[in-house]
Amino acid sequence: MKNPFLMFSYVFLFLLFIPSVMVHAHVKWFTEAEAERAPIEQIISPLFVTLAFITAVILAVLPQLVPKIMAYQPLKKVEQSLGSFRSYTYWIIKYGAALAILVQVFTGGLFAPELLAPTEMWTILPWAAIILLLIPHLFATRAAGIILLLLFSITTLEYGIFHMLDYAFYLAVIFILLFQGTKLQAWGFPVLYLATGLSLCWVAVEKFVYPTMATDVILNHGVPTFGFSPETFVILSAYIEFVVGYLLVVGILNRLLALVLTIIFVSTTMLFGTTEIIGHLMIHIILITFIIEGVSFYKPPIGMHQSPIEKIVFVFLNFLFVLATILLIYYRFA
Repeated sequence: MKNPFLMFSYVFLFLLFIPSVMVHAHVKWFTEAEAERAPIEQIISPLFVTLAFITAVILAVLPQLVPKIMAYQPLKKVEQSLGSFRSYTYWIIKYGAALAILVQVFTGGLFAPELLAPTEMWTILPWAAIILLLIPHLFATRAAGIILLLLFSITTLEYGIFHMLDYAFYLAVIFILLFQGTKLQAWGFPVLYLATGLSLCWVAVEKFVYPTMATDVILNHGVPTFGFSPETFVILSAYIEFVVGYLLVVGILNRLLALVLTIIFVSTTMLFGTTEIIGHLMIHIILITFIIEGVSFYKPPIGMHQSPIEKIVFVFLNFLFVLATILLIYYRFA
C-alpha cells in the first residue's frame, strides 16, 4: 500500500475490531453469575499496567497521524458527503429517541433491558414522551425532554446513580431535546460526545472490577477469544471499550470510530440476539449522528494544545489519569 498512514489506520481499526466481538455487550444483560468484585491487586496486574502504558503511547501518537490519514483524497470526499447531512442529525436523535423508548416499553423495560418500566401512575409517562416526540414542534419536544428527564431521575433513584452512569448518554439526548432552538443548542453534540464516551468508559471498567461476569458471558455464549484465555480476553476487551470511549471524549477519529462501533454492534447482535438490539438501539442511533457529524463544531479537549509535543504529552498523561480515576471511582462506589 502506497500510503503508510492509511495502512496504519487500517491496522489500528483491525486491532480495534478483533477483541471487540463481545466488548460492547453489557455484561449484566447476559449473565446470571454473581457480581464478585476482584481484589484491587488482581485488577492492577502486570498485564493491566503494561497495556495501560502501551495504550497511552499509541493514543499519544494518534493525533499526529490522524491529519495525514484524513488528507487521503477519498476520505476527504466521504467527509464532505457526510457533512452535508448534518442538518438532519437533530431529527435523527428526536425520532430515534421515540423509537428506542417505544421498543423498550413494548419489551417491558425503560432505557435498558435490566431497568424495568415504571408501573401504576407512571406508566403513562413513556407513552406521553413518545407521542410528544413524534410532534414536529419545539414545545412538544421540550415537554418530551422534561418527561424523559423525570423518568431518568426516577430510575436513578431506583437503581442508583452509579448504575445509571452506564446510560449517561440518555441525559445528553435529553439535553438536545430540551435546548434545541436556544442559545445552548450548539452544546448539544459536544455533550452527546462526552456523555457517550464516558458511558463506554464506565461500562468498560465493569469488566475490570467484575471479571467473572464477563468471563461467564464468554464461556456460555461461545464468544471467540482468538487464542487468548478468557481472563486475558476480558482485560483486552475492557481496554478496547475504554479506549473507544476516551477517543470519543477527546475528539480523535470520531467518525471512523462511530462506523467501527456500528459494525461491532451488528456483529455482537449475532451472538446475543434481540436483547442486544433493544438495549443498544439508542446507541445505534447516536452513532449514526456521529458518523454524519464527525467532529463538526465540537472543539475537542485536545484542540486546546497547539504543538505536537503538547498534544502527545496531554493525551498520554490524560489517558492514564482518566483510566485511574474512573477505575477507582467505580471500584469504590459501584
